Amino acid sequence: MAEINKRSKALTVNPLKASQPLGAALAFLGLRNSIPMLHGSQGCTAFGKVFFVRHFREPIPLQTTAMDQVSTIMSADENVIEGLKVICERHKPDFIGLATTGLSEVQGVDIGRLVRQFRDRHPQFSATAVVPVNTPDYSGCLESGYALAVEAIIATLVEPSLTNCAGRRRKQVNVLAGAMLTPGDIEAIREWIAAFGLRPVILPDIGDSLDGHLVDAETTPLTLGGTQRSEIASLGDSIATLVIGRSMCRAADLLLSRTGVPDYRFDHLLGLDACDAFTMALAEISGQPVPAQIDRQRAQLQDAMLDSHFMTGFLRVGIAADPDLLVALGQFLAGVGAEIVAAVAPARAEVLAEMPAESVRIGDLEDLERAAQAGRAQLLISNSHAAQSAGRLGIPLLRAGFPQYDWVGGYARTWVGYRGARSALFDVANLFLGNHHDTPVHRSIYWPDGRGDQEVRPTPDAGLVCH
Repeated sequence: MAEINKRSKALTVNPLKASQPLGAALAFLGLRNSIPMLHGSQGCTAFGKVFFVRHFREPIPLQTTAMDQVSTIMSADENVIEGLKVICERHKPDFIGLATTGLSEVQGVDIGRLVRQFRDRHPQFSATAVVPVNTPDYSGCLESGYALAVEAIIATLVEPSLTNCAGRRRKQVNVLAGAMLTPGDIEAIREWIAAFGLRPVILPDIGDSLDGHLVDAETTPLTLGGTQRSEIASLGDSIATLVIGRSMCRAADLLLSRTGVPDYRFDHLLGLDACDAFTMALAEISGQPVPAQIDRQRAQLQDAMLDSHFMTGFLRVGIAADPDLLVALGQFLAGVGAEIVAAVAPARAEVLAEMPAESVRIGDLEDLERAAQAGRAQLLISNSHAAQSAGRLGIPLLRAGFPQYDWVGGYARTWVGYRGARSALFDVANLFLGNHHDTPVHRSIYWPDGRGDQEVRPTPDAGLVCH
């Protein structure tokens, strides 16, 4: 069990954390015909939108209640009610995700009361679901804000079952997808489940909404894909729920209490053991044998583990990421022989105790850089903000997490499943080989041709020379 070291600095030097409102907005972007609205200043929302656009390279619908100095001191309640009214009139969304920020939380806003007032004043907009969630950005991180938003979606839109309808749709399974999953991961999970003859309802579905939409309009005020409202209403009819990520456990508990649908919980789906557990769960749910293509993918991963074990064995790695992703990467690499010499998370979480390292520091990228230097790390894994740290240390960086603004397609990368783990292994091995420095060949001053330690050109029998 890893020791959790609390934050010891008075300030953040090189930020690692992405805030809870960003996490909540990301979850709401996984719903179809939705728009997130952050209750805070224009700058907070604009800054978050820049992060999303640079990471996903897609148009991002994001609104704000535009709190200013007057409304911050007096009251910003009307900003919320008027903002909801304007969005409903102009865009007619299916969902509005209303997340607070540090500014509105310090003000002491009761976001649930404001939604009720909006309903009382404007009953004509009852067709639009408004999901309020408290996400102060002075606590937690992107992962916890995302989880709070998913929990709020279930609390708002999933009605408690008066009669047990679980299993009425024998081929439908729910998937609560954690914040560590990329759009590429979501697509891989969808195909994985479909291979067993099951139909997944993924909540939230950023694989559909944030990857691969081309439209004639220059901009769109709403999300183009994602989980439909009718699908959310049918969660109680599913045969099972698959929960991916320890951060989603509270949302899973709420869904279980409201629907009675049994669930299967996984901390992550990265690596051979995790993939095997997920595959066997699907076989149990579907009653079907493991498909041949899944067996083939598993064999390919095993072969990749053999091919790369000279590079991954005893490889010293430093990782900085949100808790679920940090533990997923750590357990995956430890499983192929690597040593985690530095582990940094932006916020505390229960799952961090499972990290295969001596300790996990709650901190920033400066903490990662110092720990990696002390541990003589050979590889860093983190988001794009760690590129400068990797450059100063003179070691390669494998980009993972949010944001990735200097690497095209990072958001679409597939990490989960047998194929995702295989690709990750190859990338780790290639980064090691590309940064591996051999000891220069020494030539004695007594070398017959008298050239000493100068470069010697290969000769036909050079392979016989013992260096």
